[in-house]
Amino acid sequence: MIIVVGEAVVDIVTSEHGETTAHPGGSPANVAVGLGRLGSPVSLLTRFGRDPHGEMLAAHLADSSVTVIGNPTMGETPTGTAIARTDTTGSATYEFAISWDPTPEPDEFPAGMACLHTGSIAVTLEPGATTVRRLLEQARGRCTVSYDPNCRPTLMGEPAQARTLIEHRAALADVVKVSDDDLDWLYPGRDITEIAREWLERGPALVVVTRGAAGSYGVCGSGDVHCPAPTVEVADTVGAGDAFTAGLLDALRRLDLLGVDQASRLRRLGPETLMELLGEASLVSALTCVRPGADPPTAREVERHRRNIHGAGVDPARVFGPAQPAVNPRNRVG
Repeated sequence: MIIVVGEAVVDIVTSEHGETTAHPGGSPANVAVGLGRLGSPVSLLTRFGRDPHGEMLAAHLADSSVTVIGNPTMGETPTGTAIARTDTTGSATYEFAISWDPTPEPDEFPAGMACLHTGSIAVTLEPGATTVRRLLEQARGRCTVSYDPNCRPTLMGEPAQARTLIEHRAALADVVKVSDDDLDWLYPGRDITEIAREWLERGPALVVVTRGAAGSYGVCGSGDVHCPAPTVEVADTVGAGDAFTAGLLDALRRLDLLGVDQASRLRRLGPETLMELLGEASLVSALTCVRPGADPPTAREVERHRRNIHGAGVDPARVFGPAQPAVNPRNRVG
């Protein structure tokens, strides 16, 4: 079981042509949906309102095999929204109207929890951020902790203020996924690979930086790798990073690398396995980009895409990333 903690919102997406559509969203909720569609057992601790947007979210989560923990409705408080505007490349920017207070928090974690994932607004917006911090501290050493800062500058204040909090949360995690845009905002002008290595030294077993069309970069105790992104026709990038996180956690689950009993194996992760993980996550993310909104693929759709690649005689390494040598290989465990 993977437990996800964080916000569920409705994305109001306005295209470059002025067309507006509403899609279920919220970074943690997107991760939970991605996991559910990929076949990972997943539950979500979140909040939304008793309104049409809340009904949309509840139906969306149920349809994607996500179990919602407790009673998520917030009385008269409306469901949060994110105004997303896309440009000619499909890239999105956001403005939020949201409150976050995941109370009452659970008395104890569900039995069989192998991983706790959280990130984005849920980790920084009070009063809920304090609850999330307590949950992370309780989970530390009891399961695999996963974190994605997914920075929202309009809600997080100045980079220096956000940086202190985000570094603390990253140090509590075993797996960290962060985008190059996040790191550019937090550390202007600095090299993202250096930052990822610094974060790794603070505690995580794995730090991954997504770089959009430029692919992804991952660093673990035995080395670091660069993985190219699959080439697809992009509708928009809404939810692409969350789909990557879902693909990464699902791949870790399928390789039996989640859970406190597997912590030492995760720490011994080798560059070849890391490359495999990044390739799996990149494919899930790419398939999300080909359709509007945060609409990640199912396991069947991912498998169908793989079969099409093989049936067309395409070298899978050209899609999932060639087996490049680690940039700084220190050993070959994994």
